[in-house]
Amino acid sequence: MRDKVALVTGSGSGIGRAVALEFVSRGASVMVADYAEEGGAETVRLIEAAGGRGKFVKVDVGSEESVAAMVAATVAEFGGIDYLVNNAGISAAGPNVPPHEVTLDAFRRVLDVNVVGTFLGIKHAAPELLKRGGAIVNLSSTMGERASAGDPSYSTSKHAVRGLTQSAALTYAPQGVRVNSIGPGVVKTGMTSAIFEDEQTTAWLKSVTPLKRFADPSEIAKLIVFLCSDDASYITGAYYPIDGGWLAG
Repeated sequence: MRDKVALVTGSGSGIGRAVALEFVSRGASVMVADYAEEGGAETVRLIEAAGGRGKFVKVDVGSEESVAAMVAATVAEFGGIDYLVNNAGISAAGPNVPPHEVTLDAFRRVLDVNVVGTFLGIKHAAPELLKRGGAIVNLSSTMGERASAGDPSYSTSKHAVRGLTQSAALTYAPQGVRVNSIGPGVVKTGMTSAIFEDEQTTAWLKSVTPLKRFADPSEIAKLIVFLCSDDASYITGAYYPIDGGWLAG
């Protein structure tokens, strides 16, 4: 991926940071896009420590103006975009909150970040990707295939990402831009830290995961970067669970 450019949202921590570092390990330059400035700066530091080239841009993926500025900053810094990873996302209020207790504002906030943010990333980066025949990977979830009881906002958003991915894949395939999505299971990140504070929940999740462990962000990153690479040149419109076998159970 030497001389290629990757734009990764939500790359100030967790899966996004791992994706940025994986791209760098393969020779690409990375625009680190996140709302958290401190986390973004740390990712850039790690990129530079690995001998790569990275730059940080602050973004609110739910704001069209902010996303347009993110794309413009990437092009100004690196000259174009080859890969877009729509990774930025937030979780729901909690698994034990029934729909009738979820506020409309809370529901909309999850969709604004997880769905609208993905749409805006595609909308504004696609014109640049079309110039270079690049690839897009969107982050869905196992909750984009199998729902859970409680707050419906997260599962709704991740189902929507899969539909958006397929629509975009069909739209851009004739022009050589591939679009895929992945569905991570439980991954050890800051967003899932609350899960690991509850020993009973942690034990149950391990018991229903055939591999009997949780994913490291680097494992998710390898699949994402593979889907962007030329090794995946005939893959588009697909959804890949990466969940330790959970959905097979």
